[in-house]
Amino acid sequence: MPWLDVAFNRALIEAVLIGVATGMLGVQVVLRRLAFFTMSMTHATFPGVVIAAVVGIDLYLGGATAGILAALAVVALSRRRGHDPSTATAVALAAGFALGVVLLSAQRGFTKDLTAYLVGSILTVTTEDLAVAAAVTTVVAAALSLGHRALLFTAFDRDGARAAGYRTTAIDLGLLLLISAVVVTAVPAVGTILTLALVVAPAGAARLWTDRIATMTAIAVSVAVASTIGGLLLSRSWDVAAGAAISLIATGCFAASMLVGPRHSLLARWLHRRHPTPDRAATSPQEIGASVVTQP
Repeated sequence: MPWLDVAFNRALIEAVLIGVATGMLGVQVVLRRLAFFTMSMTHATFPGVVIAAVVGIDLYLGGATAGILAALAVVALSRRRGHDPSTATAVALAAGFALGVVLLSAQRGFTKDLTAYLVGSILTVTTEDLAVAAAVTTVVAAALSLGHRALLFTAFDRDGARAAGYRTTAIDLGLLLLISAVVVTAVPAVGTILTLALVVAPAGAARLWTDRIATMTAIAVSVAVASTIGGLLLSRSWDVAAGAAISLIATGCFAASMLVGPRHSLLARWLHRRHPTPDRAATSPQEIGASVVTQP
């Protein structure tokens, strides 16, 4: 029975922890439109993992170091006059993954298989992986709870946040480092290639059901946890790749929400055209921010 399998139970716990972390942080990623940055982080961590594997140190340490350096580089380039943040992010994405491939191909006779890092292998997670996932999830939950007002203020009214004394650059950097930490943590389960779907799809689905941040976060976490557990069970039953199954379920939830969600979905827009009402839901981050920044 799978429920008596120690490895399966470890994978189940890992799935829940990763679902909670990606669901919570994914809301900030979606509202701040940082999906492209998140994708760059999944690629930028690869050279760190390759170096760690070659040197013989912990893969988490290598991936985390590369992620931190990439986040610092993006922030530094974005602050330079004349540089578009998306350009800096694209450079980090391409350079990071290319560097990893070059380093890997240059190691003649290197036999360690890093395929699991690319596509994930949640059924082989270790107790160390669980400890890291639990720690990162706790840090993310604490940071988002304590920094709730500051994150919303800087996301929706940066000039007002600066005038109020918030250090917007430090807050931005802190959020980018959280994203990097979650990406590195999720990689053993779903891999560098598929992590983006688990971060963005549940939060994107939640965005189509509500405009309230707290409700959006709860929905995103629920969808992410359901996706990870569902993908794990599907992998066990049908003998398919767990990371791919998790990503497909999360993507399916987003697609369903795009069709029938009460906010901004195809059905909602069709009904609005058929029965126009004076009240309109917030559709942009600025409109959402106007309604939530002042909340206690």
